[in-house]
Amino acid sequence: MTAPSIGSKFFFAAATATLLTASVAHVHASDRSVAVGAQYDTTHVYVPVVDVDAFASSFVATFGGTSTKQVVTMVTPTQSSTTSQLVRTPIGAVSLFGFKTPIPYPFGLERTGYLVTDMDEAIRQARNAGASVIVDTFPDPIGRDAIIQWPGGINMQLYWHTEAPHYVKFDAVPENRVYISQDSVDAFVHDFLAFSHGEVVSDSSQAPGIEIGRPNDTYRRVRVVSDFGNMTVLVTDGHLPYPYGYETTGYEVKDLSATIARATASGATVLVQPYQSDKRQAGILRFPGGYIAEVHASLASQ
Repeated sequence: MTAPSIGSKFFFAAATATLLTASVAHVHASDRSVAVGAQYDTTHVYVPVVDVDAFASSFVATFGGTSTKQVVTMVTPTQSSTTSQLVRTPIGAVSLFGFKTPIPYPFGLERTGYLVTDMDEAIRQARNAGASVIVDTFPDPIGRDAIIQWPGGINMQLYWHTEAPHYVKFDAVPENRVYISQDSVDAFVHDFLAFSHGEVVSDSSQAPGIEIGRPNDTYRRVRVVSDFGNMTVLVTDGHLPYPYGYETTGYEVKDLSATIARATASGATVLVQPYQSDKRQAGILRFPGGYIAEVHASLASQ
């Protein structure tokens, strides 16, 4: 028997996307954007310290790029110790942590780090847009940080650097993949648009369920773009087969088969074999240390 379509519970589509974008215009009309650029934003990856080197090697072997020198430092406002390094590839970057001590709460639950031009202004705008500041601003070895939470329990870290970095733009901007409930999605999208100065580029109430591991169903998918990068919001009832929901970032590659071959040769595991949907071919990988990532390629490039 075919399962009921979860997409049938939603009727937002293109008209809703227009309304959401328009409804936040007055919120940030007088604010300047605090975004620096997508190439300065990272996915936060926490792995056991014994797996840090294996993860970094596999990630670079899969996507290309380089890693900064590994250091041992404190990146939390309370006492802790972790290895830390930035792994940059042409299609995305990760802030990699291997804690040598227990991880202070709520660190490890934030999905991304967004570099901002002004920390105090970013906090003001985030609060005005509806976010909660769950870790107040604190210093780190190279600047200042804070953690904010959006409706639906979506945690993100904000960064400000004492000395501004200079990175080239990505060949392809990664997507922040946000799984959220029907109860929270409208508040989350509205508030994040207000903060990011972004816009909804698509809002499908009947997206193919194969994208969340439920090929007999449909669901709602919202795509957002802003100066912070791309975001895909997946609205579900939480009935998700493993590993869906654990992949916080999706990476766009030119050749999915070749990427998967490099990944498996360097220690990664394929959790979801490639499938086709929404003009793309996609799959899910698990890297050494447990980091799970979606990878996809445009069907036009295959």
